[in-house]
Amino acid sequence: MHGLHKFLLIHVLTCLRQNALGSEIINGKKVPDNLMLYMASVQDNRGHICGGFLISEDFVVTAAHCDTSNPTSVVLGTHNLKKINNDTMRYRVKKCKHPSYKNAQSGNDIMLLKLAQKVQLDNSVQKIQLSRSEVNIKEHMMCHVAGWGATKSKGRVVDELREVSVSIINLQFCEKEWPGLPANVICAGGYGTRKGFCQGDSGGPLVCNGMAVGVVSFNKNRNCAYPDVPNVYTDISKYLPWINTIVKGRKHYE
Repeated sequence: MHGLHKFLLIHVLTCLRQNALGSEIINGKKVPDNLMLYMASVQDNRGHICGGFLISEDFVVTAAHCDTSNPTSVVLGTHNLKKINNDTMRYRVKKCKHPSYKNAQSGNDIMLLKLAQKVQLDNSVQKIQLSRSEVNIKEHMMCHVAGWGATKSKGRVVDELREVSVSIINLQFCEKEWPGLPANVICAGGYGTRKGFCQGDSGGPLVCNGMAVGVVSFNKNRNCAYPDVPNVYTDISKYLPWINTIVKGRKHYE
């Protein structure tokens, strides 16, 4: 009996430990290498600063506020930032911020990065479809957000891509929690849950039904300790005409 009791005690402790770890990880779980092949690491000369996502062979979407860190390149084709082949995975970029952008809290927090050369789409790099204007994002819809951001407030970015499921939050409720909430945004995750994004995830996609519907914009006072207030994303559907104009080559870049 003593041996059985010892076995049961070890089993219970193991289960408790697994549950505790699962509840403490802000950014969810590691992304399998064969999924989310559209994810991009936006980088400066020192390394990762923001997330992004590939929408065509030569354009990546990210957040406009990422420009404050002066991004110079994006990395595609790897989920592990310790495994980068600069010759085949790194692309120099030119920037095009939304013309009405001032700061994240004022809205229009979206930027396109034009790659110096086109990406070869294959089993390690793929593009993601953007949401259409008629797509109806409903309250409580389950979506996903991914990135290399910190797993706790004031933490460090991680090497391996992580993702978490988040649910869409009613916009009227979000406006009450966020006085002065800008227009053209989506709220998802971060409120009443331990799930959401953190610093370093900015610019990454909110993905619903396999389409990119939002761009990671901001949370409250860089606080990733949930529950807090809803996480805020730029609503891509409101910027489709602007995006299409740029992708078709009728804009200048920095």
